Amino acid sequence: MASVAFYIAKRYLLAKKGSTAVTFITWLAVLAMTVAVAAMFIIISVFSGLEDLNKDLISNLHADITIKSTKQKSLVDIPKLEKILQEEKAISHFSKLIEEKVYIDYQGKGDVAFLRGVDSAYTTVNPIDKTILYGKYPSFVYSNEVLMENQLDIRLSLPPGSDAGFATLYMPKPGKGLINKEEDIFNKKEFYVSGVFPGNDQLNSYIISPIELTQELLNLPKGSAYQIVIKLKDPELADDIKNNLSQKLGSAYEIKTKSEENAAFWKMINIEKLFIYLIFVLVIFITTFNLAGAIIILQLDKKEQSKSLISLGFQLKHLRKTYFYTGLLIVFIGVSAGLIIGTLVCIVQLQTGIFKANETLPFPVRLLLKNYLIVASTVAFFGVLISWFFSKINKQYLINN
Repeated sequence: MASVAFYIAKRYLLAKKGSTAVTFITWLAVLAMTVAVAAMFIIISVFSGLEDLNKDLISNLHADITIKSTKQKSLVDIPKLEKILQEEKAISHFSKLIEEKVYIDYQGKGDVAFLRGVDSAYTTVNPIDKTILYGKYPSFVYSNEVLMENQLDIRLSLPPGSDAGFATLYMPKPGKGLINKEEDIFNKKEFYVSGVFPGNDQLNSYIISPIELTQELLNLPKGSAYQIVIKLKDPELADDIKNNLSQKLGSAYEIKTKSEENAAFWKMINIEKLFIYLIFVLVIFITTFNLAGAIIILQLDKKEQSKSLISLGFQLKHLRKTYFYTGLLIVFIGVSAGLIIGTLVCIVQLQTGIFKANETLPFPVRLLLKNYLIVASTVAFFGVLISWFFSKINKQYLINN
């Protein structure tokens, strides 16, 4: 009987004969389901692409492991620290750096950014030199040539190259006493942009410079550093190596993995992703009421046929299954069509980049199996629930009507 119920349900949905109004409402429910599924799948795929893009951007600014001092900004006993790191076989490379906020002035335009002073070994840890949009990585021949994040460069309209003009970095001076002139407040240094690397509006703006520039601006001795960043031979072992280094270095040093360094950023991304998902869950839930309407209208339209089937011995539970299966077929067609359309849109975006986040950056998308499962299971849950609830036709209704 279950196969008979499914056959009748299929006929109700696909048969050409029948009420025009019922057919219209039924396929309207399919269309609404298709659009909602396609939209949800596309948005989730875009978020997956953005996640990968952010990982790439962060990988250029944050190492597998970062070591800082727990007591002060500058690292203490750096030669001893370097010796321990050199003896650690799991470490591929490490580099010293100093990072501090600075104010930038260029032809009356100003902005605040993070100045990251690095040594010549920095690109062995973070190969940022391979992601340069235009220009070149600082040669380290001069301390005042820098690499600038592109959003910051656009805001300042600062062209690369020493012949394009110099901008000025302002670093507040530590200390007390009366302020009589500007030199009492800031250390200043002119610089020029040698190249530009890609950035993200959600990340802080960065400038990469030779470490000597930050030492001069902060009045630090040569050889000093705020952090040591480490590249591992196997990044998957970051937690184990962190624990090993913690035992060797003791409590004077703070050791963080890449995920710990960016915990707040990823928390923000995950919260945004969750809210988008919940919004689309609400959209899907509202859309399934089109399904409820289609089942109810179908019951009203097929009331006389239902009476005939009951009188011929067709059990009420199988009649209910008929309407339940009709609802499931609407869900199945809507989910299948929605995922196909969503996939095609994503493929077009991957091939052409027709939809852009800004003038140069197309929306990134990524097709993942888990996204198909998330969308399909979400819609299926509400679809099955609504189909089951509204297929519960009452026998007394058939007798009295």
